Amino acid sequence: MLASSISSPDGPTAPDAGLIDAYSNAVADAVSAAHPAVVHIEVKGNNAPGGSGSGFFISPDGYLLTNSHVVHGAASIRVSLSDGRRLNADLVGDDPDSDLAVVRVSADELAHLELADSNAVRLGQIAIAIGSPMGFQQTVTAGIVSGLGRSLRGASGRLIDNVLQTDAALNPGNSGGPLINTRSEVIGVNTAIIRPAQGICFAIASNTARWVAGWLIKEGRIRRSFIGVAGQNVPLLRKLVHHHRLEQESGVLVMGIEPGSPASRAGLMEGDIILGIDAAKTPAVDALHKELTGDRIGERAIVALLRGVELRRHAIIPLEMPARP
Repeated sequence: MLASSISSPDGPTAPDAGLIDAYSNAVADAVSAAHPAVVHIEVKGNNAPGGSGSGFFISPDGYLLTNSHVVHGAASIRVSLSDGRRLNADLVGDDPDSDLAVVRVSADELAHLELADSNAVRLGQIAIAIGSPMGFQQTVTAGIVSGLGRSLRGASGRLIDNVLQTDAALNPGNSGGPLINTRSEVIGVNTAIIRPAQGICFAIASNTARWVAGWLIKEGRIRRSFIGVAGQNVPLLRKLVHHHRLEQESGVLVMGIEPGSPASRAGLMEGDIILGIDAAKTPAVDALHKELTGDRIGERAIVALLRGVELRRHAIIPLEMPARP
């Protein structure tokens, strides 16, 4: 008789209780190790009442990660540490396109968290969120990773790729806090919730955070390129797909061209449909954005496009995108 799998009226059987205790201990131990590195962030704007969010240290010398939307445009930033200290902070750099920012305080030997390899994150693994929702510092929620490889549109309009989905409850003020595993390693940076859905929350993957933080610390910004077109996704006529033997069924319709831009100098015209850059296909605006990285700044590339029924190729030299105000 499988008595161990049946709960008694007085509560879980011994094996079940052991599993519950193991889960509780794993979460409690992870939180205990991580919470000294998690901070509450208060922001004051130039012409706004300000706001708050969360963040966490990624180095012992005061660098911390948070969301861009928490600190973007801040006139002053103040950080509350778990030991009760309140320190002024400086914005090192922020990137609205990935919704990440790096802030620094003047302090040493700070508790900090390691960034895990988010490519190793598994569906269903335990995910623990720590932050300051509604101003309640060091609040903890736990759940699982319920989705991998999601895409989330940032405030800038660009897609943030490789986003983790979790059912660990997030609330306003959790933004910028860490999503950790049971080893107290950061697997994501909490960034958004879907309202009014229950249990659909998102975190920017730690590998993305590592790359962005490195460049923000080095240069204060992320360099991206642009060609100066406004576009929208359009389906391609099936006759043209077959005639030109295209391996895609959509492209980017050029709705407008910025005067003096790389696109203008390359001879692109309104009504063109961009199909790709070099060997990369661009069936949608997001795919075009993804190709316009910092590596393309000042480098000659070939844009494939349809003009009417004609397949054309134009040489173009992307320029560096100006920093966002």
